[in-house]
Amino acid sequence: MSARNRKPYDRFKRLIDVSVAAVALVATAPVQAALAIVVRRNLGSPVLFRQRRPGRDGRPFDLVKFRTMRDVDLVRGLVTDEERLTPFGQRLRRTSLDELPTLWNVLRGDMSLIGPRPLLMAYLDRYTSQQARRHEVRPGVTGLAQASGRNEVPWEDRFALDVEYVDNRSLRLDAWIAVKTILQVLTRTGVSEPGHVTMTEFGAFTVDDGSV
Repeated sequence: MSARNRKPYDRFKRLIDVSVAAVALVATAPVQAALAIVVRRNLGSPVLFRQRRPGRDGRPFDLVKFRTMRDVDLVRGLVTDEERLTPFGQRLRRTSLDELPTLWNVLRGDMSLIGPRPLLMAYLDRYTSQQARRHEVRPGVTGLAQASGRNEVPWEDRFALDVEYVDNRSLRLDAWIAVKTILQVLTRTGVSEPGHVTMTEFGAFTVDDGSV
């Protein structure tokens, strides 16, 4: 992070991240163990989905989540997100339980609880200079864009909200985002883009997990 964009809140924010992630990992350990067994039975191995994502300043890290999709299989006709996402995977996404392993990324310092969502490495060359400012802070498990509608928010608006968060991050804003996110998870709104099972890729089409 550049010195010009550091805020006094950032150190306290990191303390919150470590404390909450550590407690949440312990508290959800039985749930994660049970989910790992169910994912193994439904989708096979590996249980976890890992993908390289850009973190703060664009530095890559490996994001971890529970798998929700089958592997690409041309013989079986499993290519698109719609074909690969199982009913079980849809339920995991609607409840956001697939995100629980991401707490490890928070504890490690790859991510924050609140911040712009980490997207695909391929997007780095597609951002405008303004949009690229979303990487001035650690990416988050949830963020202002997610609290404002999750995947129902168009890409351009999502990036504008990400930059707005970078400029205005504070304890009060983080608390508001956390509450709004919890309400959205409980009501299961905004899980996917209208007309899609996930979210269309920004700027181009590709076959990918689509879990953004």
